[in-house]
Amino acid sequence: MAFDIPSVIILITLFIIFMIFLVFDLFGRNEKYGYLAYAVAVIPVNYFWGMGGDPLFAYIILFILWIVTILRDTIGLYRKKEKEINEILMYIAISILIQLIISAIIPEANPSLQAPYTEKFWFFWLPNVHSAIFDPAIVATFRITATILIFIVIVPLILDIKDEEVPLPIIIIFVAIFIAPFLYLSYLWIPDPAGFWTLTFLFLVVLFLILLLLTRSGLETK
Repeated sequence: MAFDIPSVIILITLFIIFMIFLVFDLFGRNEKYGYLAYAVAVIPVNYFWGMGGDPLFAYIILFILWIVTILRDTIGLYRKKEKEINEILMYIAISILIQLIISAIIPEANPSLQAPYTEKFWFFWLPNVHSAIFDPAIVATFRITATILIFIVIVPLILDIKDEEVPLPIIIIFVAIFIAPFLYLSYLWIPDPAGFWTLTFLFLVVLFLILLLLTRSGLETK
């Protein structure tokens, strides 16, 4: 990978744009464009990847940017409902979808970014964490940041529905939403099919239990 000076300047500029949206609320404009930080984060990361950067390193950066943004919004949610859980989850979902679409395009346009650096899941080329080509330390960092990201997404949801009246069918729907993320997370740690299905089931059961403990049915006093 070789970045020339113009490429480095563009990359730095893209990260600055992300930072603007990350701290957008500090401008006091009373507008909700701060949520765009989730989507804007994919731009510098994919520019870096498209220029031939290490895909694992690129995704580590993306995960960190998303984690920082989620922490920002979680604090806002905790402090007098300054953030809305629906908008947080919506922008996270949209940003992940955008990233998946990009991951289906960039390696097709540049075949050198395909195997062994990435592996194809349906139409999407995702980092091949089980390839011997990567530094084990980078692989471990990728797994850890991916794990933190997936679990930290659950925090705003828990804060929003804690002590609220939530029927059991809604809890089941909440848990079902995380099947795909938990499957991918389990695959990162245990590539064996039997192993990652078992670990996914464990994650889902634990989340189900937590939601049961933190919510109410509304029938307790009847």
